[in-house]
Amino acid sequence: MDLVIETHGLTRRFGARTVVDGLDLQVQAGAITGFLGPNGAGKTTTFSLLLGLLKAHGGSCQVLGYPPGHPAALARIGAMVEGPALYDHLTGRENLDICRLMKGLPRAEGDRVLGLVDLARDARRPVREYSLGMRQRLGVAMALLGQPSLLILDEPTNGLDPAGIQDLRELFRGLPKTTGAAILLSSHLLAEVELVADHLVVIHRGKLRYQGTLAGLGTAAEEELLLRVDDRAAALAALQALDLSVREEDGCLCVKTPAADAPRLANCLVAAGCGLYELSPRRTSLETRFLALVEGA
Repeated sequence: MDLVIETHGLTRRFGARTVVDGLDLQVQAGAITGFLGPNGAGKTTTFSLLLGLLKAHGGSCQVLGYPPGHPAALARIGAMVEGPALYDHLTGRENLDICRLMKGLPRAEGDRVLGLVDLARDARRPVREYSLGMRQRLGVAMALLGQPSLLILDEPTNGLDPAGIQDLRELFRGLPKTTGAAILLSSHLLAEVELVADHLVVIHRGKLRYQGTLAGLGTAAEEELLLRVDDRAAALAALQALDLSVREEDGCLCVKTPAADAPRLANCLVAAGCGLYELSPRRTSLETRFLALVEGA
């Protein structure tokens, strides 16, 4: 497994408070990794450590094979942490050109990224006239300059309307395939993370709570079948005779058993004379699974 980020025991304190606490993080090459956690969980501090903006008090870290902040790594990273730093009196294009010229890139590269984030028409407007969403898109454009191998994005869809969020979602989805770039992004819009990410990292109070695939988060909570029948009492008796855990919810029966057990349940209910209207896996939203994980911690 090729990794673009790997940390072991990464730790950062502010005074007596430990904000990042022994973090073991792995981010795969060519994948989109969602970085989730409540406010104050340590997400932005972790990003700052990865970029060399803060020094760790413990542990080790490699980003693109280099220590954090190494020039060879920074040349291949695009990042936006805590919102873009912009000059309000300059136009969007002028703000972008400052970054472009620092990287020694041609003007055509500025045109390319402005088109990607749909800001070409507003590039000559002063940034003080930009909405929050437009500022976010300009920050993403800056991060995309030079076609980086790794994008680190802190709340990139903050302030965007639904259409803008969808546009960026499609952009992010396509980047690993078209450029090979890996993306590590944080967001409080959990439904958006669910639609775009291949992998998840969940931290709480600076500690790692989960790392893996979307499907793997809260697997136990998903091992439940939802039933709608014409005779709940008869169905309940038949299912309990199979020694299954069953509960009633909103006129349905919820059976704690893997989805592969569905044929056995269907046969049991039909044999008991129950009319079966629905038998489906009970799906739990990412938000519900995330909250259960954090509150359980």
